[in-house]
Order: sequence, then C-alpha cells, then structure tokens
Amino acid sequence: MTDCLFCKMVAGEIKPDVVYENDHVLAFRDIRPQAPTHVLIIPKIHIATLDELKPEDAALAGELLLSVPLIARQENLAEGYRTVINCRAHGGQEVYHVHIHLLGGRRLSWPPG
Repeated sequence: MTDCLFCKMVAGEIKPDVVYENDHVLAFRDIRPQAPTHVLIIPKIHIATLDELKPEDAALAGELLLSVPLIARQENLAEGYRTVINCRAHGGQEVYHVHIHLLGGRRLSWPPG
C-alpha cells in the first residue's frame, strides 16, 4: 500500500529505529513513546486492522505474538510489560496497518485510558 507509513518502513523508504526483524515481522521504537520502552511490532504485509485478519493469516498472527517475548527479553523487560492492539478510530488506532504496542520499563497503571 503506497500511502501506508508502516509499509514505507517495510519497503525501506522510511528508516525506523529497528529493534527486531525477520522475514515476516518488523519491530521498531515508537516515535512518541508512552513508556520508557515502546516498540511497535508489525507484519511485513499490509493488513489494515485486526478485523481484517483472515484464517489464512493465522501463522502470521502467531509469529507476531511469538515475537513479543523475544523482543521483551531483548529490551530487558523481565519485570513485566504490556501489549496493546488498537482497532479502528474508537479503539485508538492511528496508523491503519495492524501493529502491537509493546510497553514497559516502568510500572504500568490500570485502566490505561
């Protein structure tokens, strides 16, 4: 998708601060961090919202989730962390490319807001 910010990152047109990458997943630091550690984890293919995942995306969805503890260990989040997936405008989604927020590095309160 040519106008998607995250697709431009995957294509190398925009250079994020990458913390993890494999054939299907890209993870990078959020430019507006909400915690000392704030990483976004995205699939390398464009899927706009969580609602658009299909059964054939199950392996990719699993790979996204399995990357979370790998990145959390790499980022020294042994004390704990939070993951968030926003879906659509009322859910707080700003970039319409599925992504997981990985937040940590401090005690996180509840409810988040």
